[in-house]
Amino acid sequence: MTQRFLQLHLLTSYPGALLNRDDAGFAKRLPFGGTVRTRISSQCLKRHWRTHDGEYSLKSLGVDMAVRSRLTFQRYVYEPLLEGGVPEALAQGITRELMAAVLGQSPKAKAKGEEVSLQSNQITVLGWPELDWLLAEARALAAEAPDPKKLSEAVKNRLGKEGKRNIEALAKAASGLDAAMFGRMVTSDILARGDAAIHVAHAFTVHEEQAESDYFSAVDDLLQEEEGQLGSGHINSTELTSGLYYTYLVVDLPLLVSNLEGCPRSDWESADRALAAQVIQNLIHVVATVSPGAKLGSTAPHAYAHLVMAEMGNAQPRTLANAFLRDVRTSSHAPDLLENAYRSLGQHLSELDEMYGRRLERKLSGIGPVEAIAHAVGIERTLPLTELAAWVAQEVQGAGRPLASI
Repeated sequence: MTQRFLQLHLLTSYPGALLNRDDAGFAKRLPFGGTVRTRISSQCLKRHWRTHDGEYSLKSLGVDMAVRSRLTFQRYVYEPLLEGGVPEALAQGITRELMAAVLGQSPKAKAKGEEVSLQSNQITVLGWPELDWLLAEARALAAEAPDPKKLSEAVKNRLGKEGKRNIEALAKAASGLDAAMFGRMVTSDILARGDAAIHVAHAFTVHEEQAESDYFSAVDDLLQEEEGQLGSGHINSTELTSGLYYTYLVVDLPLLVSNLEGCPRSDWESADRALAAQVIQNLIHVVATVSPGAKLGSTAPHAYAHLVMAEMGNAQPRTLANAFLRDVRTSSHAPDLLENAYRSLGQHLSELDEMYGRRLERKLSGIGPVEAIAHAVGIERTLPLTELAAWVAQEVQGAGRPLASI
């Protein structure tokens, strides 16, 4: 049987950065194991992985991403109708009726008779096939129901059961590559919900938070030229943190293939898994090398992972975060934080294998004192990241199937 789950575990160190802030501008934090850790939210991580434009980007796979915006209906339905010569009042009416039909309208607003804005209340996640279909429906409505007063009934007639079937048929790739990977939550009766095939945990430091307040001033060049002036035009402070972060993600391979290929989940092994293999191969490189981009100009928070461990199997996934339930510390006898983290991770992994049995195949890429974990992982050598990613991709593709060149 083809292995159903891929689990990735990473350790990445960032010095002097503010990677992910809360509403007050401080680093996000997480109490864990009796100490407070610095945290990076999964939403932050996924956005940077999703929007990465460089080497191994997900965009380079040639599959459209979803459109994520509150302005989607205004930009891709209303404005094209105007450009096509539809009168403004009719174009607005059609767009509002389609939005209400597809996204729903709150009972409170409906009872008050409030008009639906051309901007949605929340960000919508729509794929290009869905947007093309909605625009085609809008143009048909403009031709069939030129009277704005009759639009509501016309929309109901067009977007009944037939409309639901039509848009559900467009749900391949869960309405965009990123939605196929990370899911799409909808409340509409017409749009298809897409469950996330990739589960991402919040990253956190394996040790107690390390932060300081950075006092800074900005010099006013012209003011400095005035006699007796110090030249400071702005004084403020910000928080800087440093840390070694543990990141964990799980890929539900049957669901990923189902989302990408539009097949039932139960048929994933017989489906074409080439795209899924390419997605995973790129994803491994991206999660290991793409950093959150906050305060780029003042902290240059660019770092590659020290450790990437891949596990494949059919057993229920489990995080290795509890290796760091007791925060990792240094001492005169063990001064290397990275080595201590490796030992903690290796010991926890050995204990899990001893208690539950080893049911996973593992590969490891790492730098530094990797011998501190290699024995627990059960490997003779570490792999370059390209080889680890290629191994995983081949496992996803399936034995005997040639791996597509990426």
